Amino acid sequence: MRSASEPPPTPPRSAPAHAAMELLGQRWMLRVIWELDATPLGFLELRRRMDNCSSSMLSVRLQRLVEAGIAAKLPDKSYELTTAGKELAQALTPIWEWSERWSGCS
Repeated sequence: MRSASEPPPTPPRSAPAHAAMELLGQRWMLRVIWELDATPLGFLELRRRMDNCSSSMLSVRLQRLVEAGIAAKLPDKSYELTTAGKELAQALTPIWEWSERWSGCS
């Protein structure tokens, strides 16, 4: 029996949610998803849009997204979001909209 001074037990973490947060929390990951949301992009165009992201970092992030089934590499070597990636981008849209209101851009 728990004493009154003990904090309540922490509910178990969801393994899939934890894995998603780990993936999406990596630097540049959300930006790549943002850039691919509208249209497929080749590596060079994506790199151009990513400001200070190095080519090697972008390559690693794209590889992780492909491995996770969030992005796909097309035969012409461009990248696009998969159905799961588009669902993720749709789920992130309220956060992106909130960030615009928060920063005073809207």
